[in-house]
Amino acid sequence: MICQECNQRPATLHFTKIMNGEKAEFHLCEKCAQEHGDMFMLNNGSGFSINNLLSGLFNIDTSYANNQAQLNKQAQVVQCEQCSMTFPQFVKVGKFGCAHCYESFRAQLKPIIKRLHSGNWNHNGKIPTRMGGDIHLKKQIEDLKINLKELITKEEFEKAAETRDAIRQLEKEMKNHLEGGE
Repeated sequence: MICQECNQRPATLHFTKIMNGEKAEFHLCEKCAQEHGDMFMLNNGSGFSINNLLSGLFNIDTSYANNQAQLNKQAQVVQCEQCSMTFPQFVKVGKFGCAHCYESFRAQLKPIIKRLHSGNWNHNGKIPTRMGGDIHLKKQIEDLKINLKELITKEEFEKAAETRDAIRQLEKEMKNHLEGGE
C-alpha cells in the first residue's frame, strides 16, 4: 500500500480514527507521519506517551473546543484540597497529584469519560464465568434494589412488591449458594 499523503513511498504506519461514529483510515509512510505528527499524536519518532493520549482527550475535535473552553473556565477555579493541583495542571501533566484529585475534578472528568465509553458513566466489565456466580447474583440484587427505589418514588407499589419478592428470592439463592461451600 502506498502512502496516502505523498503517493510515493510505501505506507508503513496505519491509523484508524473513529470520531462520532465515523471511521477514517490513514495509511502513511514514516516521513509523512513525522511531518503530520501532531495530527496523529506522534512526537518526532518517539511514539506517543500516555500524557499525549490524555491531553488529546481534552482536545479531540473543534466541536468539543467550545465545551473545553467552558470546562477550562470552571477548571481554573477547581483545585484539589489535598495536593493543590488545578485541572489545567492535570491536563498539562497528564496525571493526578493524589487519589483525592479524582473526586475534586469529578465534574470535569465525567463528560470526558462518558465520551470515551460511548455515553456510559458506570463501568460494566466482564465477569469470569467460573468465579462469577456470587458476583452475578449481587449485581442482579443491586440492580433490582435501584429499580425498587424508582418504583416506590413513582408510587407503583404492585410492581415494587414484585421486585421486592424477586430480591428476596435472589438473596435466598445467594445464601444457599454460600452455604453450599462455594
